[in-house]
Amino acid sequence: MSYLELKRQAYEANLELQLRNLVIYTFGNVSQLDRDKGVFAIKPSGVSYDQLTVDDMVLVDLENNIVDGKLRPSSDTKTHTHLYRRFDSIGGITHTHSTYATAWAQAQTAIPCLGTTHADFSYGEIPCTAIMTDEQITRDYEEETGVQITECFKNKNPDEIPMVIVAGHAPFTWGKDAAQSVYHAVVLEEIAKIAYLTKTINQDIQPLKQSIIDKHYLRKHGKNAYYGQKT
Repeated sequence: MSYLELKRQAYEANLELQLRNLVIYTFGNVSQLDRDKGVFAIKPSGVSYDQLTVDDMVLVDLENNIVDGKLRPSSDTKTHTHLYRRFDSIGGITHTHSTYATAWAQAQTAIPCLGTTHADFSYGEIPCTAIMTDEQITRDYEEETGVQITECFKNKNPDEIPMVIVAGHAPFTWGKDAAQSVYHAVVLEEIAKIAYLTKTINQDIQPLKQSIIDKHYLRKHGKNAYYGQKT
């Protein structure tokens, strides 16, 4: 993939966040990775979506070196780099401060799988990380945000749960490319909203039973999936 195409894909994914009402002003960012080249494109820091251009996108390698670009990359760049280096199947990452998902993050609470809408996209609860320690904060905050996430996924499959709530912060999502990571961010916000409303109606509601979670997740994902059309 050319550098221009890499920038274009990341740029279009970032604009999709605004189109889907997941960001305001300069909140959030999306990156797109070319794993063969070991380079990803990411939104520049502090640039409004209304002013963003393809040329503004910054190319960064997996050692956090700027490869191409005249602007500083997102302040969350090291978090993206950390995830790309440890989740080797992903090619795109989205970070937002969308309202409902961020509310769960501020409550420092995982989103339980309460229904089939959730189960279609995440194989069980959407985990919430541990809160960052003072030692982590004084080291490298953005790198340590990535550590929070990967520590949370020690016994989880990031392909089966392509989203996370960072305690006290906000959500991150990922996918095979930037476009899919944005798709998962949109889905996460809707799941977070539905879960909040469900808990408001019935505070004592328990997670959906595992057999239904299995049925809904596996009919859309995996070797025996039958949802949708064959290509």
